Amino acid sequence: MVMKLYTYPQNNRAFKSLIAAKYVNAEIEVPTFNFETDRLTPEFKAQFPLGKVPTLSTEQGPLFESNSMARYVARLNNSTIYGSDAYTAALNDQWIDYSANEIDPINYGWLYSCLGYTEYSAKETNKAKENTKKVLAFLDSQLVNKPFLTGFRVSLADIIVVCSLFNFYKLLLEPGFRAPYTNVNRWFTTCINQPNFKAVVGDFTFCEKMMVYVPPKKEVKEEKPKAAPAPKKEEKPEGDEEEVEKPKKKNPLDELAPSTFVLDEFKRTYSNNEVSVSQPWFNANFDKEGFSIYQCEYQYNHELGPVFKTCNLIGGFFQRLETLHKYAFSSMIIFGEEENGTVKDQSVSGVWVFRGQDLPADMKDCDDSLVYNWKKLDIDTDKAIIESYFAWEDINGGFAGKKFLQGKLYK
Repeated sequence: MVMKLYTYPQNNRAFKSLIAAKYVNAEIEVPTFNFETDRLTPEFKAQFPLGKVPTLSTEQGPLFESNSMARYVARLNNSTIYGSDAYTAALNDQWIDYSANEIDPINYGWLYSCLGYTEYSAKETNKAKENTKKVLAFLDSQLVNKPFLTGFRVSLADIIVVCSLFNFYKLLLEPGFRAPYTNVNRWFTTCINQPNFKAVVGDFTFCEKMMVYVPPKKEVKEEKPKAAPAPKKEEKPEGDEEEVEKPKKKNPLDELAPSTFVLDEFKRTYSNNEVSVSQPWFNANFDKEGFSIYQCEYQYNHELGPVFKTCNLIGGFFQRLETLHKYAFSSMIIFGEEENGTVKDQSVSGVWVFRGQDLPADMKDCDDSLVYNWKKLDIDTDKAIIESYFAWEDINGGFAGKKFLQGKLYK
């Protein structure tokens, strides 16, 4: 009896058994399967009561759960890809369990919300990104002195961990994100280009731009009245009909007590004058009660690449804060020293002026803000820092020994 695997197309969990079958010279048939309807039929439910895929029909009976299916296939035809003894089998199992417990759950906080399968949460997405970095760092350390996870040949462990990382490398791990993990990248590239992998997944294209969550557009339904309404006493001329919109949700910052510091006036003063004029204006007019000043420090300076990419990092941050222009101003700076075309000690930090005393909700909801450490400043005690960041030059040690490279303004 030929094994039959039921799945939808491009299911990375189904790839596990199909790739393993190539290594053990086993045949698996993949019938045409309509996920929406076929999984609900009495015939399918009789074998697989959960109604989920992938599933595997074997001569001995049905199997579900992708890792168990792959283990079964890997033991066929006296193959050793699952280990030749108890110890090497355990080595495979430890990586299979690691994949199930440490890698697969990350999907829920990141990929699945981008795809719309789960509810989006900026906090959970950022947490998932940090967990991904931990996973990649651990794998990178384990692959320093060996080409594959259990030694010098492809094993079931490699097949399953590659499949778990498949959509990460395809949809999420853009070049800048994955760059630090050279050993993992080398291993993944080697595996995915093995003939037995390519026979199942085809040519693989690495992610160039990270997939991000896009909120669904609200559908506006136009309701037509069943009967023409009675004419009003005062009718507007034809063509002058106004569209009735729901009142926009007020920003809590608009409800704060009026302030003597006019942010737009400062922005005009800053843009149209030298710092020798704009900074004294700021110091004389700043309202401590109505506004606050924060310094942010990027947490992952060690991962920064070419300066143009760092500029794009800041630019993307600004673009995702379109709703904050009315309430904020910032000077973000790239520090570092250029030597022979490269930049040493590159870092990113900035000083922000916000309406209110806390980070605005729009900032807290922005994923980018979570990769910065935030510190509240005082206009008197932290004067050197504020003036240095606004002037783009070190004033009384405000740069703490760092060298100015480039600056970008949010205004």
